[in-house]
Amino acid sequence: MNVRQALAQAQALGLDRLDAQMLVLHALARNPHDRAWLIAHDSDPLPPEAATRWTALLRRRQQQEPVAYLLGEKEFGGLNLQVDARVLVPRPDTEVLVDWALDVLPAPEGGGPVRLLDLGTGSGAIALTIASRRSDVQVTATDASADALSVARANARRLNLPVRFAQGAWLAAVPGERFHVIASNPPYIAEGDAHLVALAHEPISALVAGPDGLDDVRRIVAQAPAALRHGGWLLLEHGHDQAVAVRALLDAAGFEQVSSRKDLAGIERCSGGRHGFDG
Repeated sequence: MNVRQALAQAQALGLDRLDAQMLVLHALARNPHDRAWLIAHDSDPLPPEAATRWTALLRRRQQQEPVAYLLGEKEFGGLNLQVDARVLVPRPDTEVLVDWALDVLPAPEGGGPVRLLDLGTGSGAIALTIASRRSDVQVTATDASADALSVARANARRLNLPVRFAQGAWLAAVPGERFHVIASNPPYIAEGDAHLVALAHEPISALVAGPDGLDDVRRIVAQAPAALRHGGWLLLEHGHDQAVAVRALLDAAGFEQVSSRKDLAGIERCSGGRHGFDG
């Protein structure tokens, strides 16, 4: 089997062309983004070891395992993050949350460092991206999962980014601490949602949050005031149809300047508010 035949095999099985190209390159131990090489070498035979890897990758992809898990990596915010089944695959939509956090993070203060908290960090995507762009900010990242923190810590070490990690459920991981910005991409899918079938390979605890998908958002909104500096911001990613409900929770908790931001598809993907009271 040569490169062209391998790609044709994938196409016949219904695989996305870009996914197939990346997986063939990975099977050949090449950079999965070097698609120009495939064009120049489409008649090259797959060595036996590469053919074996290709067959295994093809089988796993047919079973809907995310390409990021097959490659062991995912680009996010300009960083190459290592990922596996212990963490969610970082999505481009989450970059909306990162950009918002960067917009509201204050300049360094004379009275102490600027501090940001990433709740439920998973692979570390939010925390590490912000740390890479604002070296003056003290970034803390938490997760209830020890496995997820292991992945995030490994990414921080490999990228040489100074993020502090703590294990625990939401704000319980950082008792008594206060931050200028709290950002979170919490679980927000409702129990029994039809979309869960396509996410079967990803950790369920990082996806599902009660009957309406907002159980964890409610906990964070309730706990955040005690962990925010006066004037600090709470920013939350949520589902495509949850913006109105999340804004209502923020309003009810006394947050100011409550609003939402849209993703590239024009969907309200994140909502947040400013902590303008003593908590």
